[in-house]
Amino acid sequence: MKLLDCILDLLFPPKCPFCGRVREHGGICPECEKALPWTAENDACWNISSGLRCAAPLWYEELAREGILRFKFQGASASATALGELLARCAAEHLAGEFDTVTWVPVSRKRLRKRGYDQAELLARTACRLWDTEPVRLLNKTADNPAQSGISDAAARRANVLGVYETCGDPAGKRVLLIDDICTTGATLSECARVLKDAGAESVVCAVVAKTREKFTK
Repeated sequence: MKLLDCILDLLFPPKCPFCGRVREHGGICPECEKALPWTAENDACWNISSGLRCAAPLWYEELAREGILRFKFQGASASATALGELLARCAAEHLAGEFDTVTWVPVSRKRLRKRGYDQAELLARTACRLWDTEPVRLLNKTADNPAQSGISDAAARRANVLGVYETCGDPAGKRVLLIDDICTTGATLSECARVLKDAGAESVVCAVVAKTREKFTK
């Protein structure tokens, strides 16, 4: 291990992203590994809408929900390593051979300044490190619209994200894996996939850390 890594581990010891216990080598502690709400084989990959497929290793509830919210809103950016590894394993199992480019659902510039990091980008970078590649920025968020978490109606969620993303790279001809942290109704992923396909992407599949159990109505 590099000297810098040793110093960082002393100053900021790696912790389990779900319970916060210090872990000598990082990752998820055995207790949380057993307690997490894992998606079953038949639930881990599903169609969001119009053939848009998505994979998720966890249900967005209980311990998983607490860990993701801490990662997303409480500055626990280091959790991206363990969470991204979960996402990467699930994507490799269910979506292998279906993508050649990895990108992410971006936050707005205002939210990035406030939070200090883009959680989906961190997840994408962790997954790509495991795959010995680099993610490619293909999307920008052009408006700081209200958070989807504060909107319960599926139609309102679709309207809330309509037109707030644009391409910033060239997705033409690419088979894209689109990464985000959570999928609830699938409105955000569907809109981002639409924008990528309109710009020439050959196909889009998605992967998230967790999904809700509610039926997708998209």
